[in-house]
Amino acid sequence: MTVHRAAVLGKPIAHSLSPVIHNAGYAAAGLTGWSYTRVECAAAELPALVAGLGPEWAGLSVTMPGKEAALAVADAVSPVAAAVGAANTLVRRPDGSWYADNTDVSGMVEVLTSAGVAPGGTVTVLGAGGTARAALAAAARLGAASVTVVARRPAAVDELRPVAGAVGVALTGAGWADAAAHAGADVVVSTVPKGVADPLAGEIRWRPSTVLFDALYDPWPTPLAASALAAGARVVSGLDLLLAQAVGQFEQFTGVPAPRAAMARALAAHRTGLS
Repeated sequence: MTVHRAAVLGKPIAHSLSPVIHNAGYAAAGLTGWSYTRVECAAAELPALVAGLGPEWAGLSVTMPGKEAALAVADAVSPVAAAVGAANTLVRRPDGSWYADNTDVSGMVEVLTSAGVAPGGTVTVLGAGGTARAALAAAARLGAASVTVVARRPAAVDELRPVAGAVGVALTGAGWADAAAHAGADVVVSTVPKGVADPLAGEIRWRPSTVLFDALYDPWPTPLAASALAAGARVVSGLDLLLAQAVGQFEQFTGVPAPRAAMARALAAHRTGLS
């Protein structure tokens, strides 16, 4: 039996549910000999780790803090990964080279579209880190009329301006003190760490027509998500994105259609424990 391996790299990584999703997909698709694990790996350790992998390795999912390092080790890079300056996916090609992609972007577009986001709306992004980069690209694909990035540091917004230029969206920066005032957008994407957006839950007056994507999922709902749900807004979570981006990775790693329903069921079994 031919052995194929894949893994998610990051630090810390013990919490990752990616193995749950991918291994359920392998089982449902009848991919015997395939396995998916977690590997603790800091950004500085990623180049040596990738260089030392044998031919049985088909692909790697990359989470924080290694998404920029993943881009640097690749032999070829997708246009979207190059534009956002980060890769969450490394695919081993038949010739042994590595191809970097970013399925966070397509995953974010998918979950927002499924939540009813229409082209041409306004978007507010809370935070200016790596996930905010993917949010800018997703906003561009959704044809956003404008994007406002709300950040605690003005310099962080400036660091995103080249990304906005590369993907073709008009970017406006705002200070964190004005976050609630910008939550009237058609789409609000929260990319900040756990607890940072909690105070906004009591300050924002949500419009029922707004879609909130909160990249967190543990604990769930976050205070921000709970306040949006209470106002009748539509809410999607980090688990929704985790599934969507994993589907894209699964298909690139294996070359077969992802059994999405089975992967979603496996994740749902864990969602209950996180609620």
